[in-house]
Amino acid sequence: MEAHSFGALNYVALIVYLAAIMAVGVYFAKRQKSSDDYFKAGGRIPGWAAGISVFATTLSSITFMSIPAKAYTGDWTFLVGQYMAIAVLPVVFWFYIPFFRKLNLTSVYEYLERRFDVKMRLFGSISFMLFHIGRISIIIYLTALALMPFVDISPLTIVFLIGVLCIVYTFMGGIEGVIWTDVIQGIMLSIAAILIFTMICFNVDGGMFKIFSFAAEHDKYFPADKFAWSWTDSTVPVLCIGFFFAALQQFTASQDVVQRYIVTDNIEETKKALITNAKLVACVPIFFFAVGTALYVYYIQNPELLPADFNTGGILPFYVISQMPAGIAGIIIAAVFAASQSSISSSLNSISACFTSDIYEKLSDNPSSEQKLKVGRLLTVIAGVLGVCASTYLIYSNESEIWDAFNSLLGLMGGPMTGLFMLGIFVKRANALGALFGVVASVVTVVCLRQFTDLNFFFYGVFGTIVVVIVGYIMSLFSAQPKSQHTVELTVGR
Repeated sequence: MEAHSFGALNYVALIVYLAAIMAVGVYFAKRQKSSDDYFKAGGRIPGWAAGISVFATTLSSITFMSIPAKAYTGDWTFLVGQYMAIAVLPVVFWFYIPFFRKLNLTSVYEYLERRFDVKMRLFGSISFMLFHIGRISIIIYLTALALMPFVDISPLTIVFLIGVLCIVYTFMGGIEGVIWTDVIQGIMLSIAAILIFTMICFNVDGGMFKIFSFAAEHDKYFPADKFAWSWTDSTVPVLCIGFFFAALQQFTASQDVVQRYIVTDNIEETKKALITNAKLVACVPIFFFAVGTALYVYYIQNPELLPADFNTGGILPFYVISQMPAGIAGIIIAAVFAASQSSISSSLNSISACFTSDIYEKLSDNPSSEQKLKVGRLLTVIAGVLGVCASTYLIYSNESEIWDAFNSLLGLMGGPMTGLFMLGIFVKRANALGALFGVVASVVTVVCLRQFTDLNFFFYGVFGTIVVVIVGYIMSLFSAQPKSQHTVELTVGR
């Protein structure tokens, strides 16, 4: 399929967006006087802004494009998974937020050394950094791959616009710049979803009523067979369990989200952040699924507009470029860029926070705040360059099926990490030996499940978490009990 001409108005819209994002980075650069400013924003972030930032961080451009594609080819079953980010909030509110704010951590993995030992801290921190460098490269790669067939922009230009500019504004603005650009990007994502759906409704014969009635007639919402239990298929019960544990990992053991708990002035603002995120999660994903269903009805009514043998994974950018007015299409493509950059910038700042706190401070002799700021900025550049280079390699090597493989590895890393924090926070008897055996047993379990069974990958994080807690507790019984004074500060409950 030939790429469509992007057009002058679309270029103007995209350039205006990119310039605005860079301006935010430049504006907040002058506030970055210390490592606390760079990684914690000096507690200056209001709760509502932190909440939009969490939403934008967890919604990548791949989600932005893949949800409509999934609703186009299938149904709305995966929508239930989006709401698991709301279901975990009572646990996060009651236990984790007060706990993390009390400890005043720069890197969440500092806790693992205080509770267990330095090995667990390094395991958590290094795993996070490697995973997120990979995540950066794949988000850039898949965004470029999705846009290349539809716009006359070279893949390297797409990589540069997404990756390199993201490195620059993250380098300058720190977490404060990242969060305020996330606010812009999160608003753009939400408006884009609503705008696309609204415009499709005007182009479908019968409008919105026809879209929803047609979808109901063709069982495009929640088919009855998707409510059955399965160990292999992504049915509703499987999605609820899998997404719940994935959300638990994000909100309790992942630096990029947990870092938002300490950028506000007080605990009430932190809770307000997650309430804001919950409101967005409750509303915006519905529009993404509705867009996919609306596109399905639109192309059923206008089959001649869809090329033969079309790859439906790119249905959203195809519609945007081929059917939406010039200028508006540019804004939507800018929203795709925004979805990428919001996830990438958060990963970059979190990687630099982890390296500076967990590795540089351990190896250096009491570094000053200014030294830590310089190292943090340097790591932002290094991590970003590694991600951009990896994405460039993926483009030229024409890799395929990499996103599914990467998603399945999330259980390998996410499950043990979630379980490790759960073990430390809730099991007073747990100690370093138990944590070590628990993590090893968890990783081995998930690898075996992945290699030797047909188990749905949504279960990897579930089993990974449970194994850490159970094995960690049992093995802790065979060695010395932690000092009671030590566990009082670093665990919850009596």
